[in-house]
Amino acid sequence: MNEPVGPELPGDVTGLELDPDVRSQLGTLTKATADRVARHLVMAGQLVDEDPDAALEHALAARSEGSRLGVVREAVAYTAYAAGKYEQALAEFRAARRMTGSPEYFPAMADSERGLGRPERALDLIATVDRSELDPVARVELLIVEAGARRDLGQPAAALALLDVPALHGRASVTAVTRVRYAYADTLEELGRREEAARWFARVLEVDVDAQTDAEERLARLGEE
Repeated sequence: MNEPVGPELPGDVTGLELDPDVRSQLGTLTKATADRVARHLVMAGQLVDEDPDAALEHALAARSEGSRLGVVREAVAYTAYAAGKYEQALAEFRAARRMTGSPEYFPAMADSERGLGRPERALDLIATVDRSELDPVARVELLIVEAGARRDLGQPAAALALLDVPALHGRASVTAVTRVRYAYADTLEELGRREEAARWFARVLEVDVDAQTDAEERLARLGEE
C-alpha cells in the first residue's frame, strides 16, 4: 500500500510526543495508521504558531486517515482558525463538537464568525452558550470575543462594560488576566481614553511575563504620541 499523501514527516518525530490522552483516542486505528496520524498531529501542534498554513496541511493529512476522530477534527479546526480560514474552521469545529460534545470550541467558533465579518452571528452563537460548562479561561475568551463583536458593531462602550469582570483585577489565571487586560486597554484606546489605556497596557505587562502580547510596544507608542 502506498504511503498516504501529506507533508513530509521529520524522522525525529515519532508520534510519542503526543499527549498520552490524545494518543489513546487513536486506538481505533491500526497501529501504522495511528502512528502516522499521531506524527502529523505533533507537527500540527509544533507549527501552528510559527506557520499555521503548514500546520493545517499536517492536520489535513491526519484527517485523511482519522476523519472519524474528534481529536483529529479539533486539530484541523484550530489550525484552520490560526491560518485565518474561518469557514473551514467553523465546519471542523462543528464536526468536532458533534463527535465530542465539548463546549470548549465556542470562543473560537464565535471568533470565526467575526473573522467572516458576521459579528451578529457571533453574538447569536454566544447567546446559546451555557457559560457554566466552560472552564474559567474559556469563559474569559468567550467574553473577549463578545466584546470584540460589540466593537465590530461600533459599540466600544458596551464592549468596555463587558470586560469589567473579576479577571480584569487579577482574580483569575495569569492567561485570563493578561488577555482581558489587553482587550480592556485596547478598547480604551479605541474610545480615545489614552491615559487610561496606557495604564492598563502597563498592567498587562505586570502579568505578561512571557511577552505573549505587544503591550510593551503599545504602551511605548502611546507615550510617544
